[in-house]
Parts: sequence; C-alpha cells; structure tokens
Amino acid sequence: MKFFGPDEVAEALPWDALIESIEGILVDPDAVAPERTVHTLPDTLGNDAALLMKPGWVVGGVIAVKVVTFFPDNGALELPTINAGVLLFDGANGTMLGACDGNELTTRRTAAASAVAAKRLARGDASRLLVVGTGALAPMTAQAHAAVRRYDTIEVWGRSTFKAIRVVEELKDAGYPAEVSNDLDASVAAADVITCVTGATTPVVKGALLKEGAHVDLIGSFTPTMRETDDDVVRRASVWVDTRTDGILAGDIAQPLESGLLTMDDLRGDLHELVSGAAPGRRDDVEITMYKSAGIALEDVAAAKLVFDV
Repeated sequence: MKFFGPDEVAEALPWDALIESIEGILVDPDAVAPERTVHTLPDTLGNDAALLMKPGWVVGGVIAVKVVTFFPDNGALELPTINAGVLLFDGANGTMLGACDGNELTTRRTAAASAVAAKRLARGDASRLLVVGTGALAPMTAQAHAAVRRYDTIEVWGRSTFKAIRVVEELKDAGYPAEVSNDLDASVAAADVITCVTGATTPVVKGALLKEGAHVDLIGSFTPTMRETDDDVVRRASVWVDTRTDGILAGDIAQPLESGLLTMDDLRGDLHELVSGAAPGRRDDVEITMYKSAGIALEDVAAAKLVFDV
C-alpha cells in the first residue's frame, strides 16, 4: 500500500491535469457518488464535533472514501478545524491501494471544480479576478481560475489586511499578478470574475455593483446560515449549482429559495449538465452568471486517481 502526504498530493495535482480529470469523471457513465453521511460525535470535548464520510467510485476502476473530521474549537489549539484523509481501493477486486492526505486534495479539487465551471461561465476575455477571503483556499482558487483564463490583475480582499498581504505574496512568488484590494466595493465593480472563499454569515458581495458579464463563484458557504452574496446577485444572475442536492443547502441558495426570490426551476443547471453540454453555459457577453459550489465526491475520486496514478 502507498501513502501520500500533502506535498506529494500537491505535486501530483497540477491544475491542467486536475481540471481535465474532474471534467472526465463528471461525464463518465460508470462514475457513482452516493449520498454522504454525517455523524455527530459524542460531546466529550465540549464542542460540536462531527465525522463526515463521502464515498465515490468508478465501476470496475477505483473506489474512494474521504473521511473528514470537524472540530470547531480547534482554532484555540492552533489546529485545523477540518482534517481529512482519502482511502483508495481497487474497484475490480476491492483490495486497498493506500491512503493520502485529504486536506491538500480537497482544497485543490475544490478550486479546480470552480475553474471547470468558470471555463464555461466566465467571459472568454475576462482579465480581472477578485478573490474574496484569505484562508487556505484563497491562493488555490486564484491559481485554478488562472489556469482557464488569462488574468492581468488578481486582487485579494480580506477583513485582515495582513492575511490578504500574505496571500498576495504567495501568489506573487508563484508568478501571478496579485495585489491587495483595499476597497471591496470598488474591486467588485471592476472584476470580471469574483471567487468567494469566506465563512461569512452576512453578505459581503453586493449584486448591484456587478458589471455586465461578471461571473460570481461561491465556495465558502455550506450551511443555511452562511451567506457570501446578497439578493441582488441572485436577482441579476443566471444561477448554477454543482449539485441540486447539496448546492441548495448553502445560504446563498437556501435563503433565496426560502424567501421565494429563487425557485428550483430558476436553476440553469448543475456541473454535470454544464460539462456534458446538456445545459448550455454562458449565453452572451452581458449575462451575469453565478455558480455555487458545495463539493462533489466524484471530484475526490478524480483527484485521487491522479495522486495514485491509476
């Protein structure tokens, strides 16, 4: 059996290959992603810890299971609140092939999946990218989006200027044209593509400011109470989700659905339909598009196949 740590996972997942692998598995008729399971752990540590399991497989190919722990009080211990590992098995005989770090794999496949959507939803001449948020996903989303569009300017905004500077320095070191945004509203108004990777519960991106043809990529929210954009974004945009089952659970979709501003019929499509062509992407250069990511287990399978080279 093999084990791959974070550095080895990163090396095995260059953006072009990862994006291509995700595109391929989304339209593979033999690819299966059952519903994830979530378990609340015994409250022995005084927090709301949880265990999540996300399986997926390609019939006759490989079987992957990502196991995720969520310990919300870990920040006080200077430890990650989310930790993950991926187990991979041979889909033909069930033998275990090995395990790999799931944190690095998850951040990279999440960013790459948004790039898969942006490849079809962002304008072809998009040149200004805005990253809203400064966590681990911030530099990853910038790099992934830059793999499908050529950006002359990549701005990074965060509530902490210090953290924004740190992300910008990381991007500059990697050769990207990054700079700090000191005015979020001005940056939103100028951006061709906006990718949000925050834990916000109050909207930070105002839809009234969006320019014609803008694409809004939402990654951060994953509960009904979390929200990165306001109602004006939904009013003005054609709305896409990665899956109709999980995408609608996040506040950016769940709250407009609850209020009646948005209906399920208003959703233009999901990521499978977008990649397969079953539902067309951007219709013209003035259309505003919005994509909500919640994460698909098949993205983990696509990434794990590259890590294990199977």
